[in-house]
Amino acid sequence: MTKLRAWKMAGAVLVLGAATAIAASAQVFKTLVTFDGPNGAFPAGTVVQGTDGNLYGVAEEGGTNNRGTVFRITSRGTFSTIYSFCAQNYCYDGYSPTAGMILDANRNFYGTTHYGGEGESGTAFRITSAGNLTTLQSFGAGDALPTGPLILAADGNFYGTTISGGLGGVDTAGTVFKMTPNGAVTVLYSFCAQPNCTDGYFPTAGLAQGTDGNFYGTTSQGGENCPGNGCGTVFKITPTGTLKTLYLFADTDGAYPFAGLILGTDGNFYGTTSAGGAYGGGTVFRITPAGALTTIYSFCIQSTCNDGEGPWYGDLLQATDGNFYGTTSAGGANGNGTIFSLTPSGTLTTLHSFAETEGSEPYYGLLQATNGTFYGTTEFGGDLDCNHSSGCGTFFGLDVGLHPFVAFVRNSGKVGQTGGILGQGFTGTSSVSLNGTPANFTVVSDTFIKATVPPGATTGFVTVMTPSGTLTSNVQFRVLQ
Repeated sequence: MTKLRAWKMAGAVLVLGAATAIAASAQVFKTLVTFDGPNGAFPAGTVVQGTDGNLYGVAEEGGTNNRGTVFRITSRGTFSTIYSFCAQNYCYDGYSPTAGMILDANRNFYGTTHYGGEGESGTAFRITSAGNLTTLQSFGAGDALPTGPLILAADGNFYGTTISGGLGGVDTAGTVFKMTPNGAVTVLYSFCAQPNCTDGYFPTAGLAQGTDGNFYGTTSQGGENCPGNGCGTVFKITPTGTLKTLYLFADTDGAYPFAGLILGTDGNFYGTTSAGGAYGGGTVFRITPAGALTTIYSFCIQSTCNDGEGPWYGDLLQATDGNFYGTTSAGGANGNGTIFSLTPSGTLTTLHSFAETEGSEPYYGLLQATNGTFYGTTEFGGDLDCNHSSGCGTFFGLDVGLHPFVAFVRNSGKVGQTGGILGQGFTGTSSVSLNGTPANFTVVSDTFIKATVPPGATTGFVTVMTPSGTLTSNVQFRVLQ
């Protein structure tokens, strides 16, 4: 067991058996992969869809060297390990990836490891779908231990956080950093730079970029607005590193936001806290860009916590139906965690309660793939005969009947820039338009289109006319000036 797992806790076997119907006949849950150790253990972070239509993710342990893996699951359910970490001397390629990867315009994936590298404090890497890995950066004392995912910003650079390092008043306060595509890192902010750490510390999640170009995030502790080490904060930071604390949690409104924020379609940000709230089981909240916070839901409203308890590292997802989807790490009918949906007004539906054989403790968030189905992982559970007494985790799918759509590699760009569109059934596509303006495009494959932002285009949804019908993007594409 790694040090990270202790901190977090204070060959895979395919399971393609009969689906379990849940809540309604249109909802189907399937355990697709049960991790067994040799091909990965303890999957971490949210999976990502590649341009080939397959899904890619990381496992914190397991693999050839038992130091973590990158894996792929094809659209037909075939699982394979494409990279095992610590393949280089002294683990210079890093080990223990704890965050999901992101896709860039060149069809490569970018991610981080929590440990290893030449500085022994984690790495940033680029990897192809074939498993060719390049270490871009080895973190050191000044920016140590990346935990949350990277974000590919509108300026073409990557931004992220570390939970250690920096120049603040606490040695392990953490940082916000910028990284170029070639791996050059600049520390933008060191936490605990303000008296009593009112700016927070331990940012365990990634960042979200607002329409104003600034980044928004959370710190899991600090803020000094409740007893002990503080219950955490929400902050805004400019691309040049000027930070403003927007909100300090006080326990009754939530505590310890380990997850990050997402930008909702209404222009506000949404997130979760792992504890606190009206019943102590964590919360879902909405916060405006100016910092006005509203608690939408408090978990563990029932004495048995059947609605779930403790949403942990997973960011919320706003799906194509406008509702929010997420996971809780505990609670539910079996005590192993849940998948839930939540309307913007705060009506929660428990979609699935995990049985231990299906997986337990789903720490991370969900991906809605362009086929409309949700995919995610559990940290533990599944095959109890693996090298961990609580199981090595699972990969699952949940179909709630939502329709296929198209998504972007990047959801913003300038006129004349070429971007990527993800989806399915693209062969024979006759047109692509941005907010009604036709765009030049190239069908690269049945699951990937390259399209150029056309002159005169304005921010809006992208539509793709395929032989089987019209597909619309799940979010608006923002045209930059």
